[in-house]
Amino acid sequence: AEGAFYMRTVIFANGKIENLDLLKGILHQGDYLIAADGGLRHLQALGKVPHLLVGDLDSVSMEDVLRLEARGVEIRRFPTEKDQTDLELAILAAVDLGTPCIIIAGGLGGRIDQTLANINLLLMPELQNVEVSIDDGRDELFLITHHAFIHGRPGDRISLIPLNRPASGINTKGLLYKLRNETLFPERSRGISNKMKKDTAEISLASGVLLCVHTRMSNENEKKE
Repeated sequence: AEGAFYMRTVIFANGKIENLDLLKGILHQGDYLIAADGGLRHLQALGKVPHLLVGDLDSVSMEDVLRLEARGVEIRRFPTEKDQTDLELAILAAVDLGTPCIIIAGGLGGRIDQTLANINLLLMPELQNVEVSIDDGRDELFLITHHAFIHGRPGDRISLIPLNRPASGINTKGLLYKLRNETLFPERSRGISNKMKKDTAEISLASGVLLCVHTRMSNENEKKE
């Protein structure tokens, strides 16, 4: 990666990925790939080799590590007694790389404590100038602090969840249930289960932080057929 510039970094965390085919759809040729410890298994299932393996490496085999080293993969090993999760270390590595866009795959599902911690990592101050999302091909999660466009299809589910404090001055376009200069409260569930009316929706807010959960419902149907 030395000297090279990548537009996107995709980090593979060690959470559950329900459908690898959906995940394939979000990968681009030329992405910089980071395995956060056991997230390596998702890359292996996709037949891909990471550029970087980072973490305490307690979830990967020594054989895997040696094989990756032989292929020239950069390995950054941290002590098991560390303050950050493997995913946080991987995000910091991606920030150092300078990519403007970071996608976290395998950050949902599995352990509830890990999932909640992973979502809160989106609030890391180091990510302020980076476009970052948690995306497994079906669900896409990202923060909205001022203004955002959501690209999907009519019928996709959109949930807006205020983090830590109320989010106010919220306006939406392209959603079934419009919000007009409204406030959403973290202890209330009003922003859950809205729907996209078009391929693009637009959300803006005056203050606070919204976690947007975009569920691609069309992918669900395709999976069942």
